[in-house]
Amino acid sequence: MAWNRSLLVILALIVMASVVSGDEPPIKPKVKTVKGKRLCDRGWECTWSTYCCNLTITDYFETYQFENLFAKRNSPVAHAVGFWDFHSFILAAAQFEPLGFGTTGDKKMQMREVAAFLGHVGSRTSCGDGVVTGGPLAWGLCFNREMSPSQDYCNDYFKLTYPCAPGAQYYGRGALPIFWNYNYGRIGDALKLDLLNHPEYVEQNATIAFQTAMWMWMNPVKKSQPSPHDVFVGNWKPTKNDTLSKRVPGFGATMNILYGDSICGQGDIDPMNNIISHYQYYLDLMGLSREESGVHNSLTCAEQAAFNPTYVAPATSS
Repeated sequence: MAWNRSLLVILALIVMASVVSGDEPPIKPKVKTVKGKRLCDRGWECTWSTYCCNLTITDYFETYQFENLFAKRNSPVAHAVGFWDFHSFILAAAQFEPLGFGTTGDKKMQMREVAAFLGHVGSRTSCGDGVVTGGPLAWGLCFNREMSPSQDYCNDYFKLTYPCAPGAQYYGRGALPIFWNYNYGRIGDALKLDLLNHPEYVEQNATIAFQTAMWMWMNPVKKSQPSPHDVFVGNWKPTKNDTLSKRVPGFGATMNILYGDSICGQGDIDPMNNIISHYQYYLDLMGLSREESGVHNSLTCAEQAAFNPTYVAPATSS
């Protein structure tokens, strides 16, 4: 009898440890049909949607994989120790999974999209330059904010729509850092968060920091253009002008949308290759071959013209 009681105590501790670590068990979906469409509900992660009938992110991406991808984020030299965690990532993703984030296509496509998104995140938040321990690709999520802002990023051009709050600074924050008052304003409106008056929320709450990044992944810069999600999962069909500009669906086009000509159209430069390396490294750690990253012309944006070229004022004659 005493042995049985000890066994029950051990089992209870294992269950408690699993809950504390964020290892939520997969949720068996509820199913119903509405107007001929099959809809599913997985509770907090994914509510009534056709997408929920597919695998959801926790079915193929678990805590230990998140820990492997971002192995050095809580090292003493990191700048956001204790901030980023798997549970916050899944809470953020739950808002976008019904829209297709990590739930579009077959299992391989779903895993590739999560790896692609996190490849951008890892490269933009890494402090691995020059760090030997663990290699430079292991240092993603080292930051949650711009460390030495050169300005407060307040643009008065948007004072009627997104006026800068007194004392607020709109420097880079988040998993895909956002800058400027108008970006905090429009993303805050979409997430129903007052980020214009409280930009600090993004560096204080990891779920919000992931949500802002996912919003950028799921939405285009301009209404007439595709989102990074759409160009990656195959929802986007290039126009004749896109083809002439060498823009094709794939990971390369996600870099084009997010970074434009600061990364793309400049050949095989190191900043672009660094982002690609993170993506391929994460594919490996998630159990997919880096060959799944795509053929060269879809993987890179080395020869792509930018969707939104940087404006250069015409030279004036003296």
